[in-house]
Amino acid sequence: MTENFSTFSCRESGQFKESVCIDAYRVYDSCADRSCLENLRVNFSEAGQHIIDQANSVRVKNVSVITTFIDMEPVPFRRGYYAIDMTFFFEVNLEAFLAPSVMPANVCGLCVFSKKAVLYGSEGNVSVFSSEYTSSELDMQNTSLKNLPRAVVQVADPVALSAKLCNLCDCRNQPQIRVPECICRRFGGEFVRPGSNNKAVALTIGLFTIVQIERNVQMLIPAYDFCVPNKECVASTDNPCDLFSRIEFPTEEFFPPRLQTEQSTPSECGGCSSNRSESV
Repeated sequence: MTENFSTFSCRESGQFKESVCIDAYRVYDSCADRSCLENLRVNFSEAGQHIIDQANSVRVKNVSVITTFIDMEPVPFRRGYYAIDMTFFFEVNLEAFLAPSVMPANVCGLCVFSKKAVLYGSEGNVSVFSSEYTSSELDMQNTSLKNLPRAVVQVADPVALSAKLCNLCDCRNQPQIRVPECICRRFGGEFVRPGSNNKAVALTIGLFTIVQIERNVQMLIPAYDFCVPNKECVASTDNPCDLFSRIEFPTEEFFPPRLQTEQSTPSECGGCSSNRSESV
């Protein structure tokens, strides 16, 4: 926070000390997207598919993003533009109801969804060399890297909208992609593709994403001063009573707060007259 630095008064005055050059990533282009993904097929392991085949109905508990694969390549005949291919892997937690008056069984599955975006990332064909050294590997400081942009995808927690049992043909077509082994281990084994005699689960979720292209550049910025903190580091203690003694007494838990607008004069209400009668 700015109040923790001794240069706060200088920063408030608007006067900077010097101009400095920094090396940072600059966002060249970005886009935001709101997607409603309907009828995504949920993939299950052999044990999970066995439970789904016996279920009468399902209910989605929550959906989370495991990881996102990002591929980027230049767009032909559009210099400076790049096509970004994104593949999202979702972990889906379901409750499968097998019979009336019976506790539902928890089932975990996987959904896969792919989308594409085209953004501007400018051009740069120089080779970059770095003197950085990694002690755990051979010294690769003379390895050159191309000055290419990078794609960054930000994903909010998906909104679980609905889940239903259906036939396989009623689900959205899945992208042909091999599920990484690390994700398969997360679900306890390989995923099975249901046949015509198996039941499928169609999932609908809401997804908010921001996609941006960044490029490493050198920028000139105003510098006010070095950020020297004036706050002392406090060592922690292992004594639980010392920690408890520093906790503020929770007065509001014992005495409920009053409404901030509460006054001695009553407010107007329906059926009451705001005019006061004067005594003669």
